[in-house]
Amino acid sequence: MIDLFARQRQCLLIMGHNFVRDKSQSFKKWHNIKYISVLLLVVSAQWPMMNYTIYYIDDLQLATASLSISFTNVLTVIKITTFLFYKWRFGALMEKLETMYHELHEEESKAILKRSNRYAIILVKLYGNSVGLTGLYFMVAPILKIVWSKIRNTKLQLELPMPMRFPFDFESYPGYEISYIYTGLVTLAVMMYAIAIDGLFISFTINLVGHLKTLQHFIQTNTYLRSDKEIHKQISFYIRYHNLILHLYQDVRQIYSPIVFGQFLITSLQVCVIVYQMVTHINTFLVFVINCTFLLSILLQLFIYSYGGEILKNESLMVGISVQLSNWYNLKPVHRRMLWLLMLRSQREAIIRGGFYEASLANFMTILKAALSYITLIQSIE
Repeated sequence: MIDLFARQRQCLLIMGHNFVRDKSQSFKKWHNIKYISVLLLVVSAQWPMMNYTIYYIDDLQLATASLSISFTNVLTVIKITTFLFYKWRFGALMEKLETMYHELHEEESKAILKRSNRYAIILVKLYGNSVGLTGLYFMVAPILKIVWSKIRNTKLQLELPMPMRFPFDFESYPGYEISYIYTGLVTLAVMMYAIAIDGLFISFTINLVGHLKTLQHFIQTNTYLRSDKEIHKQISFYIRYHNLILHLYQDVRQIYSPIVFGQFLITSLQVCVIVYQMVTHINTFLVFVINCTFLLSILLQLFIYSYGGEILKNESLMVGISVQLSNWYNLKPVHRRMLWLLMLRSQREAIIRGGFYEASLANFMTILKAALSYITLIQSIE
């Protein structure tokens, strides 16, 4: 049996979310404290990051070094806040999609959903591994530098995994160890929520696409040669099924609206900063590679939203086309009108939008082209 949201649930469980309703006031109070504590932990990381930028304000290269990390932290705050606000709607969506998956027994339609969900699980695993490796690299790199300096018996200035400055001595014992552990906890929270929230988005959209394909399969393979009562029952089911899919889409659109807006806006800012860092450190191989890796990581995160929004938009339009390709000519006028209403509704695209940003591959390519333009501009200035 496929567990549709296994990895996302694991990440949320690490952050204390189990989607079990308990009426005990002490239980609710304890869990609310845990959730708010994680949020405050991530919010608190903004100060040492911005302090680093302010400290090196006269050196643009160093000042911008922490901005990309700081922007990622702001985006995580948006994701955590949105999730806490809509937590039970996230849970209800997962439960509903799993129920719909297990209740569908027709072989070909079940196969469509299985393929869609396997694809979603693979994408979530790949994305999770990417996020995990990026976080692991940031955390392990300072330790490896310390070990290498010990082996070579050379003096090394201690570095934190992220560019931060604390209001205490963080460059020697025990301040460095405290700062390192604090940074590790923030990094863990950022990673877990990124894998969970972004993974849920791509899983939700691919599941909805799978159900839209299933609906198309029902419409196109029906010969409509049965009794009027049976045909009326079948078409009524198609309409209810389509309305249910659209209702779930509206839920996804609403709960992800602030995240989509933040994702596109903040990624645009991150691209500017990272491209500047890449160009100005083009002769420093290690720094250049780190910035390239981080750029690919945030673009992959943006691609998750762009791709999910794109396939959902395109597949929602295909429902109307499936009606046109079906055996509608075997129907009586009253049943044709029912199918016509379904086709008419499908002409409105199912668009995931946050503010003035639309989750689509076109917007993803716009940001990618802007990144290439920034590289050319900065190189010409240099």
